[in-house]
Parts: sequence; C-alpha cells; structure tokens
Amino acid sequence: MAVRIQVVFDCHDPAGLARFWAEALGYEEEPPPPGFDDWPAFLRSIGIPEADWDKYSAVVDPEGTGPRVFFQRVPEDKVVKNRVHLDLSVGGGRGAPDEERRQNVARGVARLEGLGATVVGPKEEMGVYWVVMQDPEGNEFCLH
Repeated sequence: MAVRIQVVFDCHDPAGLARFWAEALGYEEEPPPPGFDDWPAFLRSIGIPEADWDKYSAVVDPEGTGPRVFFQRVPEDKVVKNRVHLDLSVGGGRGAPDEERRQNVARGVARLEGLGATVVGPKEEMGVYWVVMQDPEGNEFCLH
C-alpha cells in the first residue's frame, strides 16, 4: 500500500502562503476538527497561546485525493534554490496541441502572477515547454 504524503513549506507567513497555494492548486483551507466551528476555538481548547495561533496553516484537496500542504513559520530566510519543487500541470497534457498547451500555461502564469507569484523564465527541453515561477516567499515551482 502506498504511503500518504504531506508537502511542507517552511515560511515566514503560513496563512498568507497557504492562501496563495490554495488558489494555485484549487485547494481549500483545512477545516477545523469535528466539533469546532473555527481554528481559534480548537486551538484555545488544547491550550495553545493566542500568540502562537499563526505558526502553522494547512490546505487540503477538497476532493480528498491530493496531499495535504502544510506551512510552518521559521525564523530564517530562504537562501538557495529548492531541491524539491511542485510542478503544476495546467497545459492540457501531452495530447494537447503545442500552441494550446503554451496558451494554457500563459493563462496559468498570468493568474498566478495576479496572486503574487513571479516569473523566473520559460524553459523547453525534449519537446516539453514550462515556465519556472516563484511563490510570494521565493519558493520555485513550474507550470507545464
């Protein structure tokens, strides 16, 4: 049986980065545990000081199939290129005509720029076109 995974981002603003990635992935903020109307009520119930409520955030696939994405506040800045990154398949797949894939990627790039991402640059190799981007905290990811 496959092991379920969670993707974790170290960051300065867990809630802000969670909002970005929820929009980028079509995810939603993880709902509070059953029996709680909101996260503050849950965190209060387990004795977490209010000053620590913003240390973590998470987003989940509303269909329940994709991995949970967890964001944790860390004090240090990101200083080097990610060794692991996410690839977002927005182009329509290998069966889509090349021009259609490029247009779909361009629309995805524009949408994510509107959410605070930045473009690093386009790439093409072995017949595959993609665009390298950075999220609002500088984590690299690709759209293809």
